Amino acid sequence: MAKVDAGRIPDIDDDLGSSAHAASPESGTHGTHDAGAHGDRHAGTASSAARTGKLGRKSASVKRKAHTFSESKKNTTETDSTFDGIDAVIPQTAKMQGKALSDLTPPVANPENPALTQSDKSAARRQKITTSIPNTQTPAQETYESVFSALAPKGPAKKIKRTGTPTILMKNVSMIYPARPNEPALEDVSLEVYPGEFVFLVGHSGSGKSTLLKLLTREIVATDGHVMVAGQELGRMRNWKVPYLRRQIGCVFQDFKLLPDKTTYENVAFTLECIGKPRSVIRTQVPEVLRLVGLAEKTDMYPDQLSGGEQQRVSVARAMVNRPPLLVCDEPTGNLDPAISLGIMKLLERINRTGTTVVMATHDREMVDSMKKRVVALEAGHVIRDQEGGGYGYYGAL
Repeated sequence: MAKVDAGRIPDIDDDLGSSAHAASPESGTHGTHDAGAHGDRHAGTASSAARTGKLGRKSASVKRKAHTFSESKKNTTETDSTFDGIDAVIPQTAKMQGKALSDLTPPVANPENPALTQSDKSAARRQKITTSIPNTQTPAQETYESVFSALAPKGPAKKIKRTGTPTILMKNVSMIYPARPNEPALEDVSLEVYPGEFVFLVGHSGSGKSTLLKLLTREIVATDGHVMVAGQELGRMRNWKVPYLRRQIGCVFQDFKLLPDKTTYENVAFTLECIGKPRSVIRTQVPEVLRLVGLAEKTDMYPDQLSGGEQQRVSVARAMVNRPPLLVCDEPTGNLDPAISLGIMKLLERINRTGTTVVMATHDREMVDSMKKRVVALEAGHVIRDQEGGGYGYYGAL
């Protein structure tokens, strides 16, 4: 489109100039003015005036159109510049996405240190504020300590000399109960326990722990294999010799097995009476062993007047009053709380230090993990682990 100058319209100005030249007084200087000539000039003047008015109206219309076009072009130019600005902002906005405000802030030189920018100075200020804030977090909880940690060995474990005749010797022992002929309680078990050892028997319920202990006291006889206790073959032992065997074995049971109609003193003394000890020995040894287990002031109390822990102490005293070389314990702490169990285990460990061999079946993981004794693990009638200074461990089915 051609550019239109609103201030000057060439065609109209030329027409107006030629009309003015035609009406100038110069045309009357050549002769007199007669009526005809005057009439012609009058008519020409009127015609020129009419033409001039028409051209003036046309010029005004054209000027209005030109003004309107100029305004429209100006608005179009402004709109284009506006969209140009948006086009410039859109890619910049896309680049800003995903950036932190501090990343978009232009770096400003720090007058104190020209090498540091304003963002670096802000980061340093934040670091200073963070380090100045006191630590209000709750302190870390103390690590759990087992009640049996007092039984943990303070120094190197005592070395057991595995020489000579073992207190317990089992070779390829199997035990099958008639009610379950296809599921052996024990199968091909071999084990050696020497004098002075402390052995934990661990494993799931039904793994064969109680069966093994019953074989040691000859409550049952092995289906196959050899079981020897204190040098005696139990499979070939006659029944009349079994009581003499049991004089060399002390037994501690989970349910205490105390005589309810006898006092603490009488329950312990009854063991010595059965093996024919004289009264003088009974009067000396019973108070001594009761003092050892902490029941010196409760000698005249009956079992139902004692707590569970105290009844178990009576059971331990009864088992060791004859000073047997072997102490067999079938979950002696199974019905006791941890604090009382700790006292029982301290007592058993003291007995073990005197040279008595202790074999104990238990499910108490914390106790086994803390004491670091020899651990024999049973699973489905098989010995799956025999570890010196071991822990309770985890078992899976074979």
